[in-house]
Amino acid sequence: MLHKIITAVFAYFIFSSTAMAQQGPTIDLHAGMYKIQAEVAKTEKARQLGLMHRTYMPADDGMLFIFEQSATHCFWMRNTKIPLAIAFIADDGKIVNILEMKAMTEDNHCPTKPVRFALEMNQGWFSKKGVLPGHTITGLPKN
Repeated sequence: MLHKIITAVFAYFIFSSTAMAQQGPTIDLHAGMYKIQAEVAKTEKARQLGLMHRTYMPADDGMLFIFEQSATHCFWMRNTKIPLAIAFIADDGKIVNILEMKAMTEDNHCPTKPVRFALEMNQGWFSKKGVLPGHTITGLPKN
């Protein structure tokens, strides 16, 4: 009986964490042969909230930040419990630079040149997949 209760609690936790990982509209992106399901943050409110307060994100999920104009959009990890990596992406889909970010910090993480897109993935995702600056992310919105 205790085993069934523990299993049920564990299943609830996994389901709840997975549900927390996708809270907004998503878009399918590709980094070479790797498919990414990215939650889209294109409003000011969605960009400010980002992945704050979440405790889990599936391995090939991420969050795509879309800005109206190219600029030096910097990010921090305040209230973000998941360690992340961020790729700053130019309008043509080319990755400008990638940074690893520690959870729950307020250090600035900025692109090396103005960008319109930023893609957050679990920490180490880009390096594990061999995705580097200069590589292209496909599937980005055109407008």
